[in-house]
Amino acid sequence: MIYTCTLNPSVDYIVKLDELKQGEVNLAAQDSKIPGGKGVNVSKVLKRLGIESRILGFVGGFTGSFIENVLQEEQLGTDFIKVDGDTRINIKLKSQEETEINGLSPDINENHLNLLFDKLSVIEEGDLLVLSGSVPGCIRNSIYKELIESISSKARVIVDSKGEPLKKALQANPFLVKPNHHELGDLFDVRVDSIEKAKVYGQKLIEMGAQNAIVSMAGEGAILFTGEKAFRSTVPKGEVKNSVGAGDSVVAGFLSAIVKGEEIVDAFRFGVASGSATAFSEGFCTIEQVNRLIPQVLVKELT
Repeated sequence: MIYTCTLNPSVDYIVKLDELKQGEVNLAAQDSKIPGGKGVNVSKVLKRLGIESRILGFVGGFTGSFIENVLQEEQLGTDFIKVDGDTRINIKLKSQEETEINGLSPDINENHLNLLFDKLSVIEEGDLLVLSGSVPGCIRNSIYKELIESISSKARVIVDSKGEPLKKALQANPFLVKPNHHELGDLFDVRVDSIEKAKVYGQKLIEMGAQNAIVSMAGEGAILFTGEKAFRSTVPKGEVKNSVGAGDSVVAGFLSAIVKGEEIVDAFRFGVASGSATAFSEGFCTIEQVNRLIPQVLVKELT
């Protein structure tokens, strides 16, 4: 079983405008409301790729109920923990530029965290756990590290986060971490703007404890680090229509291949194709779109 854990889910309110006029009343050309959060996105894409998962995390209030109802309508398995207060609403304004306003998270206390540890205690040998997204300010930065350590060596853990939560999680030897090049640079207080720099600092993730790492390089592809080896992928050609969920699709595609017994380099290739398929779509990728793009994803070892 694959478990995805989103500590800080959201209702994403997406508003499209022909032009955003500051200080004036603006009329939306189109809007939509969807459950958001990186782990939630991973589970959505896994479903499209034919893989079942269970979504964990914290929800509260009318927005939390909305998230649960929509995900259940989409036949996704959920096992959320209820908290006081409302799950946050994130506003995404799309006009000439894309602007985001992220709402405040509800309070999550120690009792809520203990319930999450209890839910993860059912994880069995061979399961996969995805710890994905930001950590709310009310939760300590070491939480991902603690969650990994709590399941011992029973499951392989993927961490897709940034900053201190990612740095501390590395100490618990996760199976995979997946920062983009901006997040990698922030982790080491440098600017990662070339493949050479990505090689240097990506390898540091392995030295700090990650078993494997994928660093997304936007239009320059991605790099997979496995121990002492590194592999670079190309990216398919296409028109980018959507930036939301592309990185989560990389994780989902990678996982879908891993659970089918694929080697890690082949899983990396499938993940890159999945991320590109989402970027070229208005929504998340489909298995048909991914399969069409795979021939364009070439992977070679970096020396």
